[in-house]
Amino acid sequence: MKRLMSSMKIAFRALHMNKLRSALTMLGIVIGVASVIATVAIGSGATQRIQQQIASIGSNIIIVVPGSTSSSGVRLGSGNAVTLSETDAKELVAQCPDVALAAPLVRGNAQVVNGNNNWATSVYGVTPDYLTIRDLSVADGAEFTQQDIDSANKVAVLGRTPANNLFGDADPIGQTVRIKNVPFTVVGVLTAKGQSAQGQDQDDVILLPISSAKRKVIGSKQANADAVDTIMMQAKSGAQIPAAQEEAQALLRQRHHLQPSEADDFSVRNLEELFAAQEASANIMSMMLAAIASVSLVVGGIGIMNIMLISVRERTREIGLRQALGAKTRDILNQFLVEAVTLSIAGGIVGIVFGIGASAIISRLAGWATSVGPGAVTLAVFFSALVGIGFGYYPARKAAYLDPIEALRSE
Repeated sequence: MKRLMSSMKIAFRALHMNKLRSALTMLGIVIGVASVIATVAIGSGATQRIQQQIASIGSNIIIVVPGSTSSSGVRLGSGNAVTLSETDAKELVAQCPDVALAAPLVRGNAQVVNGNNNWATSVYGVTPDYLTIRDLSVADGAEFTQQDIDSANKVAVLGRTPANNLFGDADPIGQTVRIKNVPFTVVGVLTAKGQSAQGQDQDDVILLPISSAKRKVIGSKQANADAVDTIMMQAKSGAQIPAAQEEAQALLRQRHHLQPSEADDFSVRNLEELFAAQEASANIMSMMLAAIASVSLVVGGIGIMNIMLISVRERTREIGLRQALGAKTRDILNQFLVEAVTLSIAGGIVGIVFGIGASAIISRLAGWATSVGPGAVTLAVFFSALVGIGFGYYPARKAAYLDPIEALRSE
């Protein structure tokens, strides 16, 4: 231990005597570590953002949308056929053991007016179960009830965006808004949700009782007044989502009188699978960016090795004198290894500071979420030390095994 401490003192003294060279040598490591920290922070932030968006949409959600339809031989894609109904939603809850809730939904767009203010927004006709499935809560006022649906009452629950644009700082509860010239009484305002995974404003919506929406705003489907655009289901637990999907598919095929040879006229989608794919993509992209940035660490390590080789050549007589005075091979080896590792770790620490700063700047300027965790910082320090050992060992070994007589003869 005493010999190691002595080697460390000599190494620190040598680095201090060549401050500019030491700083320039550290530069490659600083850039490499800062790049890795920044890219990992961006990737972690993206993953956290996706997880927040999953939580904001709700848990254990399954969406059923109408299937594709054809017109003159042209397939129009999913969502164009009128194949789902409110009755389908009721039967999904009644007959599927793994389905907790099912909420039919109709949607449309409308210009909403309050006094001199107006706002174009999405209008959803839903049931109270929709709010439960989507994990929506009312910040002010109250939700509409099943009684409002049965009576087709003209009541509305506003999202935060239309509430702010139509009423500003005023209290909207009890006030009247006109949706397609039909007066609706505002009974509640939803708690803010923020953006969805696709970047859409989840707060830019007005919820109406589904019966009121069909009869007074959006209109019923001409062929089927019971038809809906979407059914949102909630499985009883995350583990029961696959079973709930299979049960829903089997029941809807039976209800729609589809033969085994016929394709589904609906589509059952699991949102968690979609978000899991997005999260996996974000993680892969983060790893790729970190791998590219880590090339800078290798370049920095090569810089350390070059400078250490120059240092060994410049200090050959010093090495010979130390050997003549009794320094062992491991003492010389430790001295130069300590120099290399010190340069690398110091560069890593400075790189961490710059990386955190770069992450904050990127987050502010680009609006991207970033997250620097303790794991990334620990990993950065570990790899910088590893680079120092890996690229410093060859120069240190070369110094340690110099012939003392030849070293003393050098000029």
